[in-house]
Amino acid sequence: EIKLIESGGGSVQSGGSLTLSCVVSGHTYSSGCMGWIRQAPGKERETVSVIDSVQRKSYSESVRGRFTTSLNKDKNTLYLAMNDLRPEDTAMYYCAADSSCFAESSYILRQGPSRFDYWGQGTQVTVSS
Repeated sequence: EIKLIESGGGSVQSGGSLTLSCVVSGHTYSSGCMGWIRQAPGKERETVSVIDSVQRKSYSESVRGRFTTSLNKDKNTLYLAMNDLRPEDTAMYYCAADSSCFAESSYILRQGPSRFDYWGQGTQVTVSS
């Protein structure tokens, strides 16, 4: 069973930076994909980044150029480095995974959050203006 535990959320001012971490267990990177999904109050969930089974990456238009996802297999940890944060980035951020996923990252991104079967508990990010 895949388990995901996020950390690193917090409160920052506009223009600040945060790095989220997601410790992963039970996941086979070569046959699966992972992503970061966020949900703001009253809004639908949004997939902001995806890393696929061959480590290609894709980002939503809302975060492209500001957020970077990376995977450290030795540490079994997925990261989301967030720079130039804006108030509209305020949301609960979830790490998610699919254990059988061979599509290209941009396609997975377009499929949306329902693509992922396993989810962490989430970590809150709050950006003040």
